[in-house]
Amino acid sequence: MSEQRRPRVLVTEPLDEAGLARLRQHVDVDERFDLSEEELEAIIPEYDALIVRSRTRVTSRVIEAGKRLRVIGRAGVGLDNIDVSAARAMGIEVRNCPDTTSVAVAEHTFALILALARHIPEADRTMKAGRWEKRRLKGVSLRGKTIGIIGFGRIGRQVARLAQGFGMRVLVNQPRLTPELALEAGVTPCDLPELLRQADVVTLHVPLRPENVGLIGRDELALMKPSAFLINTARGGLVDEEALLDALNGGRLAGAGLDVFAQEPPGDHPLVCHPRVVATPHIGASTVEAQRDAALSIADQVIEILKRPTQAAGVLSLQVVPVDRVVPHEATDPKHVERLKAAIEEQGVLVNPPVVVEHRRDFYVVLDGATRTEAFRQLGIPHIVVQVVDPADGGVTLHTWHHAISGPSWEALHALLEDVPGLRLSEQPAGDIHVRLRDQTNALAYFLTTDGRAFLAEVNDESTDPLDVLNATVARYTAWGDVARTLITDVHRLKAAYPRVVALAVFPQFSIRDVLEIAARGKHLPQGITRFIVPGRVLRLNAPLEILWANQPLGAKQRWLDEVVQEKLALRRVRYYQEPVVILEE
Repeated sequence: MSEQRRPRVLVTEPLDEAGLARLRQHVDVDERFDLSEEELEAIIPEYDALIVRSRTRVTSRVIEAGKRLRVIGRAGVGLDNIDVSAARAMGIEVRNCPDTTSVAVAEHTFALILALARHIPEADRTMKAGRWEKRRLKGVSLRGKTIGIIGFGRIGRQVARLAQGFGMRVLVNQPRLTPELALEAGVTPCDLPELLRQADVVTLHVPLRPENVGLIGRDELALMKPSAFLINTARGGLVDEEALLDALNGGRLAGAGLDVFAQEPPGDHPLVCHPRVVATPHIGASTVEAQRDAALSIADQVIEILKRPTQAAGVLSLQVVPVDRVVPHEATDPKHVERLKAAIEEQGVLVNPPVVVEHRRDFYVVLDGATRTEAFRQLGIPHIVVQVVDPADGGVTLHTWHHAISGPSWEALHALLEDVPGLRLSEQPAGDIHVRLRDQTNALAYFLTTDGRAFLAEVNDESTDPLDVLNATVARYTAWGDVARTLITDVHRLKAAYPRVVALAVFPQFSIRDVLEIAARGKHLPQGITRFIVPGRVLRLNAPLEILWANQPLGAKQRWLDEVVQEKLALRRVRYYQEPVVILEE
């Protein structure tokens, strides 16, 4: 940090004293609570960092006013009160503490479940009123009951472990089958309607993204058992509160445990006063230990960022790296590489930097942009600009594409695939073929046909590398028919979009760790199977190639890149959207 001026940090909500003490060792700290957006916008130009919890709304107006801001810290888990895209577009880092409060929220979830199951609030009230109502306050046991967990991140997994300790059956609904979900002992993946129908307790642990607003509405509540409980310790907007009130009043739901509300504080809300609701004031993460850990974690992160030299390119995770240290995780199409080489030579710029992960400090694995990297390699350009992301921060996610294959007939495709060396196709019951794909170590994928049959693709030779067989299989049907990528696993739904579809190839849900290990072995997945979502992904960098071609040290090229990015940020040649991308230039 500069010796002339200590950085200034604004804290807008109460922070544990341990975190404040840590901050004051390195920076000047101002605590200003209950600020309106206008008040925050007026004073934010004076600060290098902003630390908030859940109540402060850090809007794009506030961010754009923060001319000196280098980092916004959230002493907690969610980031829904911060315009992350706007911050990253302005070169401002956003940090939170996803690991510090998971146990506290999971424990509070079970506190609400037990309070409902054993009528604890009412029992306490009647005892204090001098009444002994033992017979009326008969509760229900958790042992043997089914809990449905919607969302299986850090908190959801903690809830699952606690539920298993109570002897409960655990159903989990997750948009995609993550490795954690697949490996978690005693956890059963389940679609949302079936989870709602079976569960005695439904608990929410998903972020408040646009697609999750009103996740539990009238239709979902109608699927639940009249004896079931709904628990929400995540975000209030996930539940249609009017529909929940109607379900409780109509006897269609036994009770609800609510730590969060759409509007906080909720005021004289009928749900808060409802006799079958246990309500708490958003205290799921409010334990002494969790708040201390969150305060220390965010303090350390803010201090670390403020100590760094100001580098615009570094804030956006852009680096210049040697091309020979960048390796793909998926195959490339030679025809596409040739077309891109011609375009790069004609335009003279690198438009979109590849997205990479630094692996074992030896090399960079390309998550997206393998064709661009291969084009640079073949052109002999020694260095390339990449965006280095950290998959451990939880923001980078991986979906698996499946392949809708169109052609003359399944019989023709089946005959073609039977000739792939090392591949065995066996017909299996369609209802549990996904379990066989997950559990059988030699399984590569499965095929669903339009007439309802299912075929498991397996390696039939232990001496053959499964990735070689998988690549050969995909190459065979790609050359044979038309292939469209899809996230849908229902072949009948695909028929409307692809009338000639004969089969759907469904692949395992790969993890980022799988991808890195595959690349480390010098192998690759077939092209068009992985789909990475990268928050704050940089687009339209349009970096001129002259410097990347030049015979200059890597450090000089990195300083050049920083100047290029700094100029774009200074001139506000930046746009950002609700979706997680950062566009640097028109």
